[in-house]
Amino acid sequence: MPQAQNGLGVAALVIGILGAFLGLIPFLFWISGVLGLLALILGLVGHSRARKGLATNKGMALAGTILGGIAMAMALAGLIITVVLVQKVQEEEKRRDSVLPAAPTASHAPSLPKPAEPAAFGETWGYKDGVKITVSKPESFEPGPYAIGHKDGDLAIEVKITIVNGSDKPLPISSMLPFMEDADGEPIETMYDSKHRPEQLLGTLAPGKQAEGRLTYSVSPSEKLRLTLYRGVQYDKAEWVGPAQGDGSGDAPSATPSSGTDRTSGLGV
Repeated sequence: MPQAQNGLGVAALVIGILGAFLGLIPFLFWISGVLGLLALILGLVGHSRARKGLATNKGMALAGTILGGIAMAMALAGLIITVVLVQKVQEEEKRRDSVLPAAPTASHAPSLPKPAEPAAFGETWGYKDGVKITVSKPESFEPGPYAIGHKDGDLAIEVKITIVNGSDKPLPISSMLPFMEDADGEPIETMYDSKHRPEQLLGTLAPGKQAEGRLTYSVSPSEKLRLTLYRGVQYDKAEWVGPAQGDGSGDAPSATPSSGTDRTSGLGV
């Protein structure tokens, strides 16, 4: 009796599990799609061999095929979500530009309010409706050996975003998208580490409540950073700037930030 050819079924199951797992990690959906397609093909071939009596792991091949399909579906969902988020940010930028008043032509016309200056990391950005947002100073940490997005020689940092809803209305925070950039305006991707996992701002924040999110990045130790957070088209974008390496205190934002300076211009009301 010829030896059973179970290799394809085993490979399909392993690759399918890996693809489905990576599908849960943001921005890695494309890897999940590739692995899912590979698992699907190997699973189908392995299942066919099992039906012909050339292999004995028919169930394993079938499970790999199913996981491959799930991984591909998760990859497609990740692609759709990414495209929708990018389009939403672009539409908000266009809407903000469209509501700006035209510049006065007369020499004696009053000047428009200047955009608010960026805050420093650790300071609070306050809005006139009572909403306050604090971004902590970057706090360095030692990443694990399997950290995703960390480069040798870079500094692994964590920043905490605390939002306090001092208004009298529910505050949607899922749409508050933070973006980290370097001194040249190049975007910095989020880093993923098993001990320091990013915590996104999700849901709606009730009046008088607060929420906290955490973001991790891999940056050059001497880098100057800028974090921008978009609250909505009718509000000024909130910005924080500062060096990648803070003072080492690692203090988190307080529950009720005290430096609630209103940094908005005329549009942030």
